[in-house]
Amino acid sequence: EVQLVESGGGLVQAGGSLRLSCALSGFTFGNYAIGWFRQAPGKRREGVSCISSSDGSTKYADSVKGRFTISRDNAKNTVYLQMNSLKPEDTAVYYCGASVTVVVGTLNPYEIDYWGQGTQVTVSS
Repeated sequence: EVQLVESGGGLVQAGGSLRLSCALSGFTFGNYAIGWFRQAPGKRREGVSCISSSDGSTKYADSVKGRFTISRDNAKNTVYLQMNSLKPEDTAVYYCGASVTVVVGTLNPYEIDYWGQGTQVTVSS
């Protein structure tokens, strides 16, 4: 069974940092591109960052470039999202998702095959 479990969310003041973790099980990490997505109340789910299944190349949404960093630890079968300089606009439920099709990684949530349950990130002003 493919499973992705997010953790690390919480409440932080603007300008602060959080590190989200996505633990993967039930599949071989190298066969999936993993992405982080977020969904704020009343808004569509949007891609934040992704990392490829092969060479580890990454992509970032313009809104988070320079502030967020995605990484992976194959030994721990975990993908991370380091979030720095957080803004209130970053407040959302953050989801990790896996794509078996778009192996280079995608920021399009419609191309995600498996989702985690999400973790809440709240940034106060």
